[in-house]
Amino acid sequence: MKFSLRQLEAFQATANSGSVTQAAKRLGVSQPAVSRLLADFANTVGFELFERESGTLTPTSEARYMLTEVSRVFESLNHLEDLRRDLKERTAGHLRIACLPGFATSHLPKVLTEFLDQRPGVTVTLEPDRPERILEWIIGQQYDCGITDGFSGHPATETIDIPIKTACILPEDHPLAAKDVIAVQDLRDEKIIHSRRDSPFHAALMHCFDQKGVPLNSWIEVRQFTAACTLVSQGYGASIVSALDAAQFEGRGLVSRPFEPDLSHELSILRPITGAQPLLVLDFIETFVESLQPFVHESQKAIA
Repeated sequence: MKFSLRQLEAFQATANSGSVTQAAKRLGVSQPAVSRLLADFANTVGFELFERESGTLTPTSEARYMLTEVSRVFESLNHLEDLRRDLKERTAGHLRIACLPGFATSHLPKVLTEFLDQRPGVTVTLEPDRPERILEWIIGQQYDCGITDGFSGHPATETIDIPIKTACILPEDHPLAAKDVIAVQDLRDEKIIHSRRDSPFHAALMHCFDQKGVPLNSWIEVRQFTAACTLVSQGYGASIVSALDAAQFEGRGLVSRPFEPDLSHELSILRPITGAQPLLVLDFIETFVESLQPFVHESQKAIA
């Protein structure tokens, strides 16, 4: 059985109006054209479509059953058109984001809610995990983008690398909080909460201390900056963290001060290098990069 959408339109318009003439006006075609469409449709389905009663075309019992299904077809087509428009305008779709655990509870939720406010048809999967797992997911195209740090590159990914300013964080009642800038020498006698020893950021921090001949008084090793911020906000130790993470804890028991020497924390946004890049994903990445601008290292301000 083969019939065209135009035949279905003619059938529905005639059934709703009771007249071939009115159906022709609704469809913007000639009356003979509608008559031909109806005749072809009747031949295809194998039964009469209409009976004439008092000058009005009334659907036969078979046609009434058919008419219900035809209405569903057009409802589905209208839904499909709405979906097409939403996808084209990036107001619908599904976004899969993998990120470091700290991002899932600090900066990212605010960015996501503002992003979704403008796109009511968009749904999101947000999965926090360690950097190695994030890379696995992006290579396997299980997620649209990944937010990680200390990334050294992989041929199966496209990457935006963003250097984020760092800050020294201290309990708000700490004597060093009176200083405008915290230098390595100021931390000589402080217990330091720092990132894991195998991370690139820890290596860069150790280099800063070594250059000044100051021993780093290691106290607590953490995987995420948010853990360091939480500990410091509760009155324990000092730490050098991403200014992005420090900002999330301002006014919550700690103070943040610029750190000398100049040091940045490398943040990377990954996406699979193969396959088409959905416009929705590109929009989110652009939005996320823009949200980082207040924290980007001065030498890289042009990176948005």
